[in-house]
Amino acid sequence: MAGILSLAIVSAAYAQEVRPAPPPGEASAATRAANQAVAERLPIADHSDFEDATRGRIAQIPGGIIRDEDGNVVWSSEALSFLAGDAPATANPSLWRQSQLAAEHGLFEVVPGIWQVRGYDLSVMTVIEGETGWIVIDPLTTVPAARAALALVNETLGERPVSAMIYTHSHADHFGGARGIVDEAEIAARNIPVLAPTGFAQEAVAENLLAGTHMSRRATLMFGRIIPPGPTSHIGSGLGPGLAGGPVSLILPTEEIDGDGSQRIVDGVAFEFVDAAGTEAPAEFMFYLPQHRALHTAEVATATFHNVLTMRGAQVRDALGWSRAIDEVLQRYGDEAEVALASHHWPTWGGENVRAWLTGQRDVYRYVHDQVLRRANSGATMVEAAEAIGEPDFTAGDFAARGYYGSLNHNAKAVYQHYFGWWGGVMADYHRLPHEESAGRYVEAMGGADALLARGIAAYDAGDYRWAAELFNHLVFADPEDARGRNWLAAAYEQMGFQAESGAWRSYYLAGAAELRGGAPTAEPPALGSPDFLRAVPTLQLFDMLASRYDPARLTRDPFALQFRFTDTDENVAVEIGRSVIVPRSAPAANPAATLSITRPAFEALLLQSRTFPEIAQAGEARIEGDVGAFQAMMGLFEQPNFWFATQTP
Repeated sequence: MAGILSLAIVSAAYAQEVRPAPPPGEASAATRAANQAVAERLPIADHSDFEDATRGRIAQIPGGIIRDEDGNVVWSSEALSFLAGDAPATANPSLWRQSQLAAEHGLFEVVPGIWQVRGYDLSVMTVIEGETGWIVIDPLTTVPAARAALALVNETLGERPVSAMIYTHSHADHFGGARGIVDEAEIAARNIPVLAPTGFAQEAVAENLLAGTHMSRRATLMFGRIIPPGPTSHIGSGLGPGLAGGPVSLILPTEEIDGDGSQRIVDGVAFEFVDAAGTEAPAEFMFYLPQHRALHTAEVATATFHNVLTMRGAQVRDALGWSRAIDEVLQRYGDEAEVALASHHWPTWGGENVRAWLTGQRDVYRYVHDQVLRRANSGATMVEAAEAIGEPDFTAGDFAARGYYGSLNHNAKAVYQHYFGWWGGVMADYHRLPHEESAGRYVEAMGGADALLARGIAAYDAGDYRWAAELFNHLVFADPEDARGRNWLAAAYEQMGFQAESGAWRSYYLAGAAELRGGAPTAEPPALGSPDFLRAVPTLQLFDMLASRYDPARLTRDPFALQFRFTDTDENVAVEIGRSVIVPRSAPAANPAATLSITRPAFEALLLQSRTFPEIAQAGEARIEGDVGAFQAMMGLFEQPNFWFATQTP
C-alpha cells in the first residue's frame, strides 16, 4: 500500500510540471552552447578546403537550375544560397562548413584533360578527354541531372561524343543517370565500352530491387527529402548537397572488370584498376591514370568519414578491408599521384597533400575497427563499445576524416555487428518485447503519461536530449494520438538534429520531427521501379522480388505451379506456389496448372501496372494455355508495399 501511495504522490507532483512543447525552429541554450563549443574546438576558419572546392571552376549551369523534359525543376542550387555566411545557432558549425563546400557547383578543371561536374547532385561526374570523345565516370543519380551535366561539358569544352562510360561501384547515385549520357542503341552502334567492377550487375539490382521500398522510405528521412532546405532543416547530407530529382536508369555494363591489378586502354587513356569490393559497396574499384598522375578513389576515400552501415539500410561493410584498400593505393601510388579525386566532394592536389589525405582516410576506418574490437574482446556490448570510443587525435585537424556522413558512434556499432551480429550479448535484449507492447508498460511503471512527460521535460530542460527522447518515445508508442508526446519528442529530435555533425543524422532527426508534428507524408510516393531499371533486371530476380511480396494468407486454393515462357528472350521460369513460400526456378515446371507465354517488356509493364493483362493479350504479346484462373490467382497473392509507412510512431 505504501508503494502505491508513494507512486500516486510522485505522479501528482510531476503532473503539475507538464507544459506545451516549445515552438519548432529555435535552438535551445544547451544547443547554442554545444555548437559554440564545436566552433571553438575546430579550426573552422581554415580556408584551404574552400580553395580546393572552387579551384578550376570554368562554368556553371545558369541559375543552378536543372529541369526535366516536362519543365519540372529537379535541382536548384539557388535553394542552397542560405548557406552563405556563418553557421546559425540551429546548425553544427562543422557540418555547416561541409555543406558550404559541397554546395559549390559548376564544371571544374582538375588537371588538363580531366574535369568534374559538381554540386548538382549527391555525387560527382568526372569527364576525361579521350582520343575520340568523352570518357564519363559515374553519371550521377538521375537522367535529367546527367543530361544537364553533359550539356554543360559540351557547351563549355566543345561538342564531343561519349566514347566510354565507367561505373566505379554499384550504388544508384553512380549509375542512375546513365541514360542521360548514352543509350543502348548508341552503345551498340558505336561499340561504346561501359565498364564496371566485377559483380556490379548483380549488386546494383539486388540492393535496389528486393529491399528497395524500405530503403527508399528511410532514405527520405536520411537525405531530408521530405523537409525543405534551410538553416533550421536540411542543409546537406555531408556526402553532397542533396539528391537530384527525376527518373533513375540502369544500363548494364558491356564488361565487368576485376579490379585486382587489371589494366585497360580506354579511348587512348591508360587505366590501372584497384579492387575495392566489400568496402563502401559490394562491387567497387578505384583507378589510377598514369598519364595524368591522377588517382580516382571512387567512394572509398572522400572528404568525410563514410558509413560502415548506412542509416537507410544496406549490408554491413568491412571497416578493416576498407582501411586496407586505402592503404593499398597509398602504398602503390602515394609517391606518384599528384592529384586525388573521387565520386563525391572536391579533389586534393599535390603529392604531399594526397598522401596526408589518404593516410587520414585509412586511419579513421582502422581506428574505429580496432578500438571496437579492443573493447568487445574485453566484454563490451555493442552500445558500450560505441559510447566508449572517442575521437582519434588526427580528426581534430583533418576535416576529411570527420563524421559528416558516417559517425564514430554508429560506425562503431556497425563494426560490432560485422563480427558479432545485431545482439549485444545481454539476454534481456535477445527476445525483448515489441516496442508497441512494452511502451505502455513503461508509461504505467513511471506513474502515467503526465509523470512521464514531466520527467522528459526535466531532461529536456537540462539539455539531456537523448534521455528526453527515450522517455517521450515510450509515450508516443503507448499512445500515438497524444499530441503532447509527439510534440515533445519532435522538440528533442530537433535539438539533437541542430547539434549533429553528420548530415545524415541531422536530416533524419529533423525529418522525423516533421513527421511527428505533421504525420507521414501523403504525397504520391516516388516510383520505386521504372521501365529503364526493370529492363536491366535478370528475369529470375524479378520473380524473386515477387516472391518477397507473397502473403500466404491470400492463397485460397491448393498449391500449384505455373510456367512462364518469355518469347523474345527464350527464357523459361517455373514458379512453384506453396502454402508458405513461392519458389521460382530457371527451368521447366512439372505439371504446371497453366503456361503463360509473354514478352519481357509486356511482363515488365504488368509489374509496373502500366498495362493490364487483357490489353497485353489483345495486342498479341501474351497468351495462356491451361487454367487461366491459376495465373489470376498468382497475381492476387502479392502485397503492394505501402511506401509512406510510419517511421516515428507505431
